[in-house]
Amino acid sequence: MAFDDDRSVPATELRPRHAPKFRRRAEARPDEVLDAALDLFMEKGFSATRVEDIARRAGLSKGAVYLYFPSKEAILEALVKRAIVPIAQTAAAALGSFSGSPRDAFMMLFRLMSERLGEPRVLAVPKLIIREVGAFPDLAIMYRREVIDRALPILIGVVRRGVESGAFRPVDPELAVRSILGPIGLHLLMAEIFGLVPAGGLNLKGLIESHIDILENGLIQKEQPA
Repeated sequence: MAFDDDRSVPATELRPRHAPKFRRRAEARPDEVLDAALDLFMEKGFSATRVEDIARRAGLSKGAVYLYFPSKEAILEALVKRAIVPIAQTAAAALGSFSGSPRDAFMMLFRLMSERLGEPRVLAVPKLIIREVGAFPDLAIMYRREVIDRALPILIGVVRRGVESGAFRPVDPELAVRSILGPIGLHLLMAEIFGLVPAGGLNLKGLIESHIDILENGLIQKEQPA
């Protein structure tokens, strides 16, 4: 798949600047480019945003953007790596070495997701992927490689250990993980694709808390003793 990355850049624009007084700012430029790109991708969409738009928003030349990122696809991949991959890596490391109960492992995971996805500029990245993946299927391949393939096997392993230890009922681990994580994805999908946002706003933290409560206590009201 080809992305429109407006790559007609004069050679002079590609020449890096080496003046020491710009060193500190040069180190911050990739994040400035990513911040500008995220804002524009959310405002205009991935397809309608040009590299020169990102450069203008970041206060750089188009050539300077290409010094850090060879294409719009690379910029979006960098956004995923900056915002979402650290969550997957942290969760994978924590769950891989977790010595507590499987239930506590999932509670730890949900707390981590609630804290990190509660940051608007972090949450904006999966929302952007959901919004754009239909038109750009390569985004799904990239997101699966960078995020899902890192975390899913470890989550399945947590459920499997829970079943083997007797902490969980004998459920299919893979299907159970989809059931556990599914409501969060559906919540974002309903908001981003269908515009169905709860009256109180997206409130991802509240959704996760509600989901934990239903996982632990069920949905059906228990009959009170006579």
